[in-house]
Amino acid sequence: MVFRLLPWGKSSAVAAQVYDIPVCRLVGDKGFLVEFGDGIDPLVNAKVRAMAKSLDNNPFSGILEVIPAYRSLLLIYDPDVTDPDRLETLVASLDDTGIALDDQACRVVEIPVCYGGDFGPDICNIQKISGLTKEQVIQVHTAPEYLIYMVGFTPGFAFLGGLDERLFAPRLETPRIAVPKGSVGIANNQTGIYPISSPGGWQIIGRTPLNLFAPQKKDPFLYQAGDKIKFVPISESEYDRMAQKETHA
Repeated sequence: MVFRLLPWGKSSAVAAQVYDIPVCRLVGDKGFLVEFGDGIDPLVNAKVRAMAKSLDNNPFSGILEVIPAYRSLLLIYDPDVTDPDRLETLVASLDDTGIALDDQACRVVEIPVCYGGDFGPDICNIQKISGLTKEQVIQVHTAPEYLIYMVGFTPGFAFLGGLDERLFAPRLETPRIAVPKGSVGIANNQTGIYPISSPGGWQIIGRTPLNLFAPQKKDPFLYQAGDKIKFVPISESEYDRMAQKETHA
């Protein structure tokens, strides 16, 4: 295990590197960060998820929380129970190579989306930036199966990888005070979904009628990190019908 300081993140234009040996560093007085690579990449994220699963399967006294991200894993620990040296030994001893994270086994969750109009007020911005028609933007956006790299920001907000370069677009210069729940947006090289109404600066291109966060249910989320999302275009009438069904679910 290696402890060293690294600059935060690299440009998405630079190919991601998977570290042969995880890089660890301290974050405050209760955080232990384990980095597996230097960019947004499926192989890097697979190592993150594998280690998270290893830790879940091997509970360790003193670890209060395990927080996976794109390329790293943050361990929140109780300094009265454990320390960085013990955590370093633990991370080194866990065998993450035995955990099956085959892309072919990923669960694919279909998310219906009504694009444009009041549901996607910024799709015209994507058209101007990309030079594509509205129909082409929808076609390009719905083509991939997007890997969920991490879930955060708000409950159930999925950060997705695999956006076509033709749809890359900057965040809004002035973020919105409230983005409606279910909104699907683009920010730089990412696409994602707002599961609840919240402030946000992503370019909103559509909206799903599904309830992506249902705190009253035993399993409040439709997906988790490691799943894939497939967007499916729907009409406004289909949106209304599905939204009504969700309301009475």
